Amino acid sequence: MSTTPDTDDFFATVATKSDSGALRGDYSGADANYVVPQHWDRYTPEQHALWRRLYQRQAKLIPGRACDVFIDSLKALDVSQGIPRFDRTSEALQRATGWTLVAVPGLVPDHTFFEHLANRRFPVTVWLRQEHEFDYIVEPDVFHDFFGHVPLLFNPVFADHLQEYGRGGLKALKLDGLACLARLYWYTIEFGLVQSEQGLRIYGAGILSSGGEVEYCLTSDKPRRIPFAAERVMRTLYKIDSYQETYFVIRDFEQLFNDTAPDFTPFYERLKTLEPLPANSLLPGEIDLPPLR
Repeated sequence: MSTTPDTDDFFATVATKSDSGALRGDYSGADANYVVPQHWDRYTPEQHALWRRLYQRQAKLIPGRACDVFIDSLKALDVSQGIPRFDRTSEALQRATGWTLVAVPGLVPDHTFFEHLANRRFPVTVWLRQEHEFDYIVEPDVFHDFFGHVPLLFNPVFADHLQEYGRGGLKALKLDGLACLARLYWYTIEFGLVQSEQGLRIYGAGILSSGGEVEYCLTSDKPRRIPFAAERVMRTLYKIDSYQETYFVIRDFEQLFNDTAPDFTPFYERLKTLEPLPANSLLPGEIDLPPLR
């Protein structure tokens, strides 16, 4: 989720120099919506080569693990040879679901992020991780944002869900519901699983762009895999520096859209009276789905 608290030291906390000397998180050229030019011609041969290695690693991992619509859309995008041009992808997205990509320097304030989603604009970070970050980065880069998120924007139901999430986020900011909504995003759009006819599959971008969690989330005995329930998800804490202790499983994207479409105002009011649940909790009556074998 490409957001950060809208604080006075926002720019200072996210702008750092990369090894190549390029300013990582350079907000100096951003407009009022934190949009910048992609400057695709400035990516170096080494950066395109690093993209290819990241792509090749994930492309080998996702067959039989990612949901079919992700795999099909990724193949159609044909971005295996280097960092993609956002404008060309936006043209295809516009035709498919009415979305466009906007280039951003890095993390953006919550309100801005939600405004983009509510208007069918998906923010994609312009900088690429460095070699020593091949397996892990602290904040999203262009590989995570593009490879992990963009393919599913070609699915009409998922695309509509993400727009509704943006609208809900703007409302949550006024209702002190942001923490609850962030948990929903984390456990669905970033780390969600779906129950397909072939078994559990991945649709969460945080998993799909990870070298290790792709296998772990489906086959490890350690995490819980619980059928999705919106209010339960919004009450559950999550891990940001390790593999997840719980994954929530949707039946399909129609369920995700329908179950997150209602007004969350009553949810926020109830959840204010309840303690958040630990990330590894299992409530009475809940099903812990078995891993893939």
